[in-house]
Amino acid sequence: MAATAEKIVETARGLLADGRVDLVIGWEAGTLPLRARPAFVRKAEDAGRLTWNAFCGANLAAYLPQYFQVDAHARNVPEPPRIAVVAKGCEIRSIVGLVREHQVLREKLTVIGVPCGGMIDPGKVEKLLGGDEVVSAEETASGDIAVKTASGAARTLTRAEVLGECCLECENSGTEGADVRIEGKPLRASRSKYDGLRELEAMTPQQRWEKFSADISKCIRCYACRQACPNCYCKVCFVDRTKPEWLGAGNDESDLVVFQIGRIFHQAGRCVDCGACVRACPMNIDLRAFTLKPVKDVQELFGYYPGLDPEQEAPLCTFRQDDSNKMVSEPKEASHG
Repeated sequence: MAATAEKIVETARGLLADGRVDLVIGWEAGTLPLRARPAFVRKAEDAGRLTWNAFCGANLAAYLPQYFQVDAHARNVPEPPRIAVVAKGCEIRSIVGLVREHQVLREKLTVIGVPCGGMIDPGKVEKLLGGDEVVSAEETASGDIAVKTASGAARTLTRAEVLGECCLECENSGTEGADVRIEGKPLRASRSKYDGLRELEAMTPQQRWEKFSADISKCIRCYACRQACPNCYCKVCFVDRTKPEWLGAGNDESDLVVFQIGRIFHQAGRCVDCGACVRACPMNIDLRAFTLKPVKDVQELFGYYPGLDPEQEAPLCTFRQDDSNKMVSEPKEASHG
């Protein structure tokens, strides 16, 4: 990973020094263990701040739309900045989706593709340590995670046992679609895509609802999942509107359900399964258990997976005569016993 970080720094420094970009969005060391933080570099001499490791889990594409928003009331609209972004496979797919939805200008972007070896799930680390607080963590040369805890314990965890669930099933961790490709070896999926959905799909509708209700009841409506998701770029989210008021201000169960269901359905045909929402959730809710189901359904019904083909129309944005109707269910016949 050190060699990859050096290549990222060299690439970013060159782009800024040559004046080809105004801003590089990447990663730098964070103040919390197990988590790198986004870095916004505007000067070539500051490129050394950038890093790359197994803690770069969030999706940097979520920061892009704000740079391309246009104030409809402005007399003079400024020229959008030229931005380079360090991107894993899931971020590259997110960028493709944002371009398709006219939220970013592809000609203003330089995508620095980095082959991803998988990002760790801090929640898995904390669980393995039995709640012992992690005070420092680093990635070893072999890719494992060496941690020290508040109790003074030192432990090395294998990368495989702490990888995020989405990384274990990721089939597109390479750099296809990037403008600049950093050399390296991407992670190979260790199990088939959607394996984790089998338990959910085997449940009855009532059992699914009970699981969903139980999990979502832990939600505190901090909206971290919304903020971490590149697809949640609306200037005003429906949950923040007051005319009409869709939701109350408290944590009533019905409000939690409406928010989460609205967000989940908003991801159909758009979610690239980056896992950013899961990593951001402070309540450790497995949101992926629910957001991944619409992804699977859209792929099976329409042969579409978001972000893989920039030219392919999203199925929920177009209509074809031969579109599948399998998602349409008929109401049960009324009983007149």
